[in-house]
Amino acid sequence: MRPIIILLSCLAGTALAAEPQPADLQPPPPLDAGSADADLEPQVTITKHTEQTVEEYRMGGRLYMIKITPRIGNPYYLVDDLGDGKFSRQESLDSGVRPPRWIIRTF
Repeated sequence: MRPIIILLSCLAGTALAAEPQPADLQPPPPLDAGSADADLEPQVTITKHTEQTVEEYRMGGRLYMIKITPRIGNPYYLVDDLGDGKFSRQESLDSGVRPPRWIIRTF
């Protein structure tokens, strides 16, 4: 019984210590959809040729990935991993890393 009373008194003390909020609070102004979000979304340029389709992905004006889809065959990617302008070929964007997963408890 005593631990419950001690716990309740501690919770009541923290509730009383909270600072009251001013009455003139206003919600923040809405964000301009064109300014902040445009920098976070990649820009994709699609160029179709007779034998392949090339998709160039840019963020902040910097080209970081190219996806090439041949007319016959599987698509592959050219990725600038280090940001130095040198692209390396990858067959897929899957890194192949598979962390172990265990079930701790089911409910």
